[in-house]
Amino acid sequence: MRSLTPRGALAGGVLAAALALTAGLATLSPLARPAAAADGLQQVTDFGSNPGNLAMYEYAPAGLPDNAPLVVAMHGCTQSASDYHAHSGWQKFADQWGFAVVYPQTSSANNSSSCFNWFDPAEDTRGRGEAASVVQMVEHAAAQYGTDRDRVFVTGLSAGGGMTANLLAAYPDVFAGGAVDAGLPAQCATSLAAASGCQYGDQHLTPEQWGDKVRDSYPGYAGPWPRVAIWQGTADRTVAPVNGTELRDQWTDVWGVGQTASGTRTLPGGTTESTYDDSTGRPAVALFSVSGMAHGLAVSPGPGTDQCGSTGTYYLDHICSSYYTGKFWGLDTAPDDGDEALPAPAGLTVTGTTDTGASLSWSAVSGAASYAVYRDGTEVGSPTGTSFTDTGLGAGTAYHYTVAAIDPSGAQGARSGAVTATTTGAAPECYTATNYHHVTAGRAHHSGGYTYANGSNQNMGLYNVAVTHTLKETSPGYFVVADGDC
Repeated sequence: MRSLTPRGALAGGVLAAALALTAGLATLSPLARPAAAADGLQQVTDFGSNPGNLAMYEYAPAGLPDNAPLVVAMHGCTQSASDYHAHSGWQKFADQWGFAVVYPQTSSANNSSSCFNWFDPAEDTRGRGEAASVVQMVEHAAAQYGTDRDRVFVTGLSAGGGMTANLLAAYPDVFAGGAVDAGLPAQCATSLAAASGCQYGDQHLTPEQWGDKVRDSYPGYAGPWPRVAIWQGTADRTVAPVNGTELRDQWTDVWGVGQTASGTRTLPGGTTESTYDDSTGRPAVALFSVSGMAHGLAVSPGPGTDQCGSTGTYYLDHICSSYYTGKFWGLDTAPDDGDEALPAPAGLTVTGTTDTGASLSWSAVSGAASYAVYRDGTEVGSPTGTSFTDTGLGAGTAYHYTVAAIDPSGAQGARSGAVTATTTGAAPECYTATNYHHVTAGRAHHSGGYTYANGSNQNMGLYNVAVTHTLKETSPGYFVVADGDC
């Protein structure tokens, strides 16, 4: 097993070492479907082709009605489905609020420390590997239980949290919401070499750059986006607390709501909740910061309404995160049966570009009072008609636009598919070279063995001749990583 760093464990294993792929994937032994265990957890072996070589376990309370929600809960390194079921508290709320739970389980055949491979594009992207196996589990369980397909959620701890973020990005059409506990932003790392940088340090990306990692995971998807809860301990030495901030930046940018909290409140266990509301005033993103908590899942043993779980390795006594996550998703209430949102505008078209502007038009939506125009995930206009000209843009640059209709009450409907407008004029110059040669050419600098782009300070990985990146000079002396974008 190749080890890149001796530091830290991601819920039970040295992350960069524990996340190393073993040579080849073993095939799970075929098992007959056993009777449910004493705690009601049951293995399912016939859920699909299982390209990611995972095991599926499920729990459903007695008398589960049709159209109930479904929660997917993903363990951390060295843990198991039964371990997560026993400690996390999800069984309590499945019984109380009425929903089924699916627990994917990986093994040492996939990863030497039984971590989900959140850093490997062959495993964590749409239609591939472990991510595809999880979605097959969702399809199987949804058919089995008659699940409400609009109320499917996913949560995970640590490496399971990293995979959760990737699933939300790759399958926003499957998951209505997610919760990332002590995890990593979606597509933070796309190789083992980059994993430790995500785990321990600031990646120096803008919210828009983080948001692009989500949008690029399912190109052309127009929404709606999952509602995301983020849990992070301030004393976590395994997954640096900056990951919570980066996750907040990523998903608020995807939602186009900005990074200023709509509200904050103090919760038990030294927890501060910051919420970021959508255009209807409903929280789209919530960041739960737990003061003094190390690496693990927050639980709070006891009989109280807002208590759950049991302590253990990486299950830490602070607050019942499963309770507040379930409340954030609305699992404690009946689904909203109000009027449906307006449909996405059709026919979004780029009608013209200049060096500094782009003009758009689209078809009218019946019942719309106005429209919201988004450039690269950020709202830039609210015309009452069906055309808009965006100004103040850079020359020779590609911009991505979507449009949503807004009804007279201010409720925003689904966003359209994206179109790309490329302004005229000279495009920024691009340079492809090794990290070492970028530094010697004055386009980047190095510190602590890592390379950073001048201007943007984006982490480019190790300072050597083995790592190659493309840098784009967007203004004199200001470089951004542009691999595949030049």
